[in-house]
Amino acid sequence: MSDLHDRPFARSFTRRDSPDIAAPIASSEAARYDGYVPTEIHVSTIATKPITAEEFLHLPDPTDGTTLHELLQGDVIAMPRPGFRHGLRQGRIFAILDAYGSSTKLGRAATDVGLLLERDPDTVRGPDVVYLSAERLPLDQEPVGFLSVAPEVCVEVLSPTNRRVELRDKIIEYFRFGVRMVWIVDPEEKTLTIYRSADEARLYHDSARVSGEEVLPGFECRVADLFA
Repeated sequence: MSDLHDRPFARSFTRRDSPDIAAPIASSEAARYDGYVPTEIHVSTIATKPITAEEFLHLPDPTDGTTLHELLQGDVIAMPRPGFRHGLRQGRIFAILDAYGSSTKLGRAATDVGLLLERDPDTVRGPDVVYLSAERLPLDQEPVGFLSVAPEVCVEVLSPTNRRVELRDKIIEYFRFGVRMVWIVDPEEKTLTIYRSADEARLYHDSARVSGEEVLPGFECRVADLFA
């Protein structure tokens, strides 16, 4: 499959004027691109069959500084590597959720895990952080490939490359897969939006405290802790 890696990438730009149909996206980030935000970079698949999750797992990263990020119905999506602030927030959220799982022995967190959401054609999404209970994935199991088990929680940290429609699609796919809670973290606005379904969300500012409800029993933290 190395020939796919050598094919050109096509970058598209979309103006941020679509209806607000998902969690709020930081408008100040879009200003860096004069109102435009780079979206996915799709590997050209002209006259080729869709890529499977197994083939996608073994594809090398592109040589142009992007990374093979997700697979959408057999179409490889490459994204720019995240910036330092994104990495800080991702690491902080992982530490908080993993500390909860470790202290309670109820589960564990992980970063950059590929979730195999659909087959024929295959879709693999890569949330920034996931939390899985020991009930869904026993603590003595460490799958090597993409996860076919739905996490309790998926976390997306917003970045300049996020688009409302794409984010909305992800949220829908996560809940269809069996995820019970989705966090959308906005580093620019310092807010956390918690989805309990694709159509039910609540926005929390940094002064608020949030709980894990029945999804994360006994979990509680300040939103500000995510940005500390």
